[in-house]
Formats: sequence, C-alpha cells, structure tokens
Amino acid sequence: MSLSSIDHTSQASRLPADYGKVAVAYGGFSAEREISLISGETVYQALVKAGVDAYKVDPKVDGLSALTEQGFDRVWNALHGRGGEDGVIQGFLELHQIPYTGCGVMASAIAMDKLRTKLLWSAQGLPVAKHLMVTTGELSESEAQALLDELNGCVMVKPIHEGSSVGMARADNAAQLQQAVADAQQFDTEIMLEQWIYGEEYTVSILDGKALPSIRVKTPHAFYDFTAKYKSNTTEYHCPSGLTQEEESELAELSEKAFKSLGCYGWGRVDFMHDSKTNKWLLLEVNTVPGMTQTSLVPKAAKVKGISFEQLVLKVLDTSFEQQDGLFRDAIQTQEKG
Repeated sequence: MSLSSIDHTSQASRLPADYGKVAVAYGGFSAEREISLISGETVYQALVKAGVDAYKVDPKVDGLSALTEQGFDRVWNALHGRGGEDGVIQGFLELHQIPYTGCGVMASAIAMDKLRTKLLWSAQGLPVAKHLMVTTGELSESEAQALLDELNGCVMVKPIHEGSSVGMARADNAAQLQQAVADAQQFDTEIMLEQWIYGEEYTVSILDGKALPSIRVKTPHAFYDFTAKYKSNTTEYHCPSGLTQEEESELAELSEKAFKSLGCYGWGRVDFMHDSKTNKWLLLEVNTVPGMTQTSLVPKAAKVKGISFEQLVLKVLDTSFEQQDGLFRDAIQTQEKG
C-alpha cells in the first residue's frame, strides 16, 4: 500500500471499490483454528456478496507472505486466538503498513491476557471477581485446597491466553482443581483461577466504539463452554436480554468503559456475569476478534439493531480505515524525522 492510496471516503458514501483488494485472514495456528475457518468463510462470502474484491488467506497454508506479496489494500482479520488476536498479526501488518480491522497491537495483546486485563480493570475501579494466578507445575492436594479456600471454595480455571473457553473447567474440590489445572496447562504456562460467580452470563457487542443491545446466554452446561458455544442446540440466546432500560444503559456504559480502558476501539465484545448474590455486574473479558459464525453473538446483537450480517461485515471492514489513517500519520512523521 502506498501512502498516496489513503482513502478518506466517509463510511456512508463508501462503495465496494473503495475498499480495494481485501484479504480475509482466517484459520491460523491457534487452538481456535476450527472456529476461525468458519468465521473467515462466512465473512468472505458476505464481502463477495457485497461486491468487495475479497480473497481468503490462511497463514498456516498460504504463509504470512501472502498478505504482503499479493497487493492487498487491507485485511479483514478473522483470526481467533494466538497469533491473530494477541497483537502478533497486528504488529506484522503495521510493520508492512497494511491496514486491518479491529484493535491495535497493544490493546489486542492486553485483552488476550485475561489476568493482565483484570489487573488493569481493578486498578481503574471496574468490577471483577476475585482471582489468582498459578504457573506451570503440579499442584499438591494441600496447595489446591488452600487456593480453593482463598477463593470461597469453587473456581473457574482458565488458561490466561486462550479464547472460546478452550481449556476452561469448574472445580469445587482439591482433586478437581488439580486435574483442571493440569488440563489447562496443555494450553498455557499461566493459569488463572477465578472465584465462581453464581448468576447469569451476558455479553455486549461493541461496534464503532458503541454498545449494541446486550445478550443473555442460557445453557444447561455448567458454564458457557466450547461445546455450548459452537456445537450445542440447547444454548439459548436472549436479545433483548430482559433487562430494564436502566439496567441496559448501565451495562452499555460499563461495556464501553471497559472496552476503551484497554485501548480497544472499532469492534469487539465484552463478556459479563451478573452476580446473583451481590446483584452486581462482574467483568469477565474482552474479545477483540469475536466469532462471526452463524451462531456467533455479535451478528445476533447487530440484527436486533437492524444491521444485517452483510452490513455488519462492511462496518467492521470500515474500522480498517481508522487503522489506515493512523499508519499514514505514523509514516508521515517518520519521513519528517528522517
């Protein structure tokens, strides 16, 4: 992409040709590859239907060089998990001055790290559940019991750098916790233990930095795990979620604040639990590259707002122009310093 190709066309008047040649990055190397392939294919089909000159690129199959050698003007990033959602692909694309959708390097890296995300939220006074970190190594029975006692007897075990509930498990006794931590260590060297929250799960999608209607997730599973997300027909999604207007406004405000506090912009998703014991919202995490499958949450919220899937895909692609303007400014400043 040459600096002279910067396009400042407004979103409202943008034509398919204004996007140029678009790569849909999907698949990749992470534990979420299976879902990324589905998201990317769905996004690609929507772009083609909208008349955009789009192509699929799987870094695992085609190599990252395909993104730099085929003259792409921008990238629709549908890579979930490590390598695609953690700042790595973002840094690669910025180095090559190729605009991309979604959050930048710093925000992507922070949001992918569940523990550091919570530390930042806690420092800003945003509500999170009590949590601890354990590193790789076998937990003794006494160590596991001590951790449970500190976290009120029941915990959610989470690999810190995974998404889509990969490696997550509930534990309410020492033997379960030992096994859950051992299982989670197959995915990460750092494991977070979060106090179990009794209540319902909600999610708020962010588009153009603004909250869409919340979704209440209901599943017969112990929690909203990988199977409940992608393979179950028993999971229920309620949008409108049943909140009062006051509660909806409160959740939207908290979502936008939590999203922006990590340096996120453009689009994403903020996940919550509503603690039935304290009647308070508790932040779980931010997804900077949410799923875009037929059962994904962002398209459901957008539909309630009157935004079709095709329109949503284009609106997300529009976030690449914000990236493009930033890359343009940085390049000009570098040239001036040179």
